[in-house]
Amino acid sequence: MIEALIGFLAVLVLVLMRVPIAFAMGLVGTIGYMQERNFSGAMSMVGRQIMDTAQDYGLSVVPLFILMGLFVNKGGLSRELYQLSNSFLGHMRGGLAMATVVACAGFSAICGSSLATAATMSKVAMPQMRRFGYSDELSTASIAAGGTLGILIPPSVILVIYGLMTETSIGKLFIAGIIPGVIGMLFYLFAVRWTVWRSPASGPAGDRTDWIGRLRAIRGVWAVLLLFFLVIGGLYGALNFYPINLTFSPTEAAGMGAMGAFLIALSRRNLNMPAILEVLKETAFTSAALFSVLIGAQIFSNFVNLAGLPDALIALVTGYNLSPMMVMAFILVIYLLLGCVFESLSMLLLTVPIFFPLVMDLGFDPIWFGIVVVVVTEISLITPPIGLNVFVLKGVVGDVSTATIFRGVTPFWIADLFRLALLVGVPALSLYLPSSM
Repeated sequence: MIEALIGFLAVLVLVLMRVPIAFAMGLVGTIGYMQERNFSGAMSMVGRQIMDTAQDYGLSVVPLFILMGLFVNKGGLSRELYQLSNSFLGHMRGGLAMATVVACAGFSAICGSSLATAATMSKVAMPQMRRFGYSDELSTASIAAGGTLGILIPPSVILVIYGLMTETSIGKLFIAGIIPGVIGMLFYLFAVRWTVWRSPASGPAGDRTDWIGRLRAIRGVWAVLLLFFLVIGGLYGALNFYPINLTFSPTEAAGMGAMGAFLIALSRRNLNMPAILEVLKETAFTSAALFSVLIGAQIFSNFVNLAGLPDALIALVTGYNLSPMMVMAFILVIYLLLGCVFESLSMLLLTVPIFFPLVMDLGFDPIWFGIVVVVVTEISLITPPIGLNVFVLKGVVGDVSTATIFRGVTPFWIADLFRLALLVGVPALSLYLPSSM
C-alpha cells in the first residue's frame, strides 16, 4: 500500500511540474510495476496494455462520438438551439444567461463534450449578452457552467470510458444521466436568478419574441431532435417498428449519430473538403490524446492493484468500522480536492481503479457511483485553478480575465454542490430510469 501511495504522490508532483498526465501515469506505473516484479514483466505489461487498448472494439465508440460532435458543430446546430431557448426566456431579467444554459444542455445532448459545448456556445451567446449589457461575470459564467452539462447528458464520452473501465452498461449509464442533467440545468437557472436578484444590472431583460417567432424557432431545431432521437432512441430500442428492428449497440449508435450529423451539416452547405479534412484531423488528434491518457491510466492501475491499494483500503474501512456513507463522503472530498489540480478525464482515470473496488465492496450501485463521479468531475471543470471550461472560454473570448470568470461561476459552483448532495442523498434520482428499462 505504501508503494501505491508514493506512486500516487509522484503522479501528482509530475503533473504539477507540467508533465502530461498520460506520461506521468504511464511512467510512474511502469517504474512501480518494475519494482514490484521485474523489468521484463513491466515491459510485457506495457506492451500488452497498448495492444489491448488499440484493439478494443468497445473503445471505437469514443472517436465516433467525437466525430459526431465536431460535425454537429460544423452544422451550426448550436445557433438554432440558442435561438429557441432565447425566444422563450430572453425577455426575462437574466433571460439571455438562462437561455444560454438551456441551449448548452440541448447542445450537450448531441455533442457529448463539455469543452466543445463551452467553446461553441461562447461564439453564439456572448455577442448577444454583450449587446444587451450583461456583465462579463454572468455572461461567461453561464457559458462555462452550462458547458459542464456536456459530460453528463447523453451521449457522454466520460460515461462511455467509465462504463468500459468498470464493465458497467453504457446504455444504463446514458439513461441514468438524464434526470441529474436536467436537475443540473434547473439549478443553474436558479443560480442565474440569484445573480440577477443580487445585481439587477448584471442581466437586464432582452426583447420579447412573439409566438410566431417562437414557432419558427421550434421548427428550426428539427435536425437536433431528429439526431438525438436517432442516437438515443436506437440505443434503447425506441426505433423498433415491426418488422424492422433498429436497436443499436453503443458503437452502432455512435456511428449512426456521426453519419446523421455529417448529412445534416452537408445539407446545410456548411461542409466542403477542407472542412471535412479538418474535422477528421481534429477527431484523430482528440482520440489519440484520450487513448494516450487511457493507456497511461491502465498502466498505473496495474501497478496500484499489484501494490494492493484497493484491498488495503477495503481492509482499512472494515477495520475502523466506518459507515458506507461516511466513506463515500471522504471519497467525494478527495474528488473535490483533486478537481483543483487535475482535469476531468485524468481525475476519472486515475481514481476509479482505486475507489471502484471499495465502493462495490460497500454495496453501492455502480451506475449511481458513475453518475456521482461524473457530477464531481463536472464541478472540476469550473473549479480554480485548473477549471478547463474557464480556460477554454478565456481562449475564445480573450478580453475577459480568468479571475472574472471564476468570480462569476461561484454561484454555479455552489449550485453544483447542492446537486451533488441531492444525488448522493437520493440515489433514486439516478437509478429510477435505468431500473425502468
